[in-house]
Amino acid sequence: MSAKDTDWDGVRLHVVTGKGGTGKTTVAAALALALAAGGKKVLLVEVEGRQGIAQLFDVPPLPYEERKVAVAPGGGEVFALAIDTEEALIEYLEMFYNLKRAGKALTKLGVIDFVTTIAPGLRDVILTGKVSESVRRKEKNGRLIYDAVVMDAPPTGRITKFLNVSDEVSTLAKVGPVRNHGDLVMGVIRSPQTAVHFVTLLEEMPVQETLDGLHDLRETGVPLGSVIVNMERPSLLTEADLAAATAGELDLDEITQGLKAAGLDQHAAEYAAILAVEAGEHAQRTALEQREKARLEHLPRYDLPFLSDGMDRAGLYELAEALRDQGAA
Repeated sequence: MSAKDTDWDGVRLHVVTGKGGTGKTTVAAALALALAAGGKKVLLVEVEGRQGIAQLFDVPPLPYEERKVAVAPGGGEVFALAIDTEEALIEYLEMFYNLKRAGKALTKLGVIDFVTTIAPGLRDVILTGKVSESVRRKEKNGRLIYDAVVMDAPPTGRITKFLNVSDEVSTLAKVGPVRNHGDLVMGVIRSPQTAVHFVTLLEEMPVQETLDGLHDLRETGVPLGSVIVNMERPSLLTEADLAAATAGELDLDEITQGLKAAGLDQHAAEYAAILAVEAGEHAQRTALEQREKARLEHLPRYDLPFLSDGMDRAGLYELAEALRDQGAA
């Protein structure tokens, strides 16, 4: 699939958010692999300090530097960065105030923790600033270092405030380097080269948070990306059987005969009754998921399968392939 066949041609910053427990970091990693396919170079950035990326790719904890963590299909490369707020603030002071030594002194005194505690908006400015710098960074020949940057961002409940840097900066500075830096960051975040993707499960609370997040972010002018349904379980029954299971009208004799045909003669009737109960529970869950999925009208939407064997590197590549097949990369 060529770049022009994707839904995100021209997008260079992919921000991935989602309610806790939806697999946000896993999806961000899979998206980075999908975007890197075919020889691209992609940076995957973590901003919450959990070292989730290192765990997914089974590598040692990431330092505050960009390191290659995976090779994508077709020879592409995925680099990863776990942003350390303290190091990023020192870098920020050096870049805008030429105060690298002062920044290290402030670290020893604990002033950085104090500053980011009393002015939490500054922390978000630093984190988003580092990511936007990675998007803009070029080699000496003028070529962009990375073809795309994927940010494993804060959860849905905090994503609007986190990305709306201009409002946060306005409370810190009206003019000067801090304000200019905030404007530069928002120039990237509000541009067509950014897309914010929401990860959800087909459950009521994650879906509602996704819908609320889409609404809130739309108000800020930050470009919306996709909704990514994670861990979707396929239905194991036909529509007719689902309806019968929901109504408690499955044919127990038919199930019993099927079990006997499979060699389970002993206790076949007992097992059939147990299976009928489980089928009813499965039908109820399937109906719930279909109802929640119908609420997700935002497009594009990508559906990722539930991996019964658990999540490992092979699983990441499987999810990346599913994203590519659906046009995400």
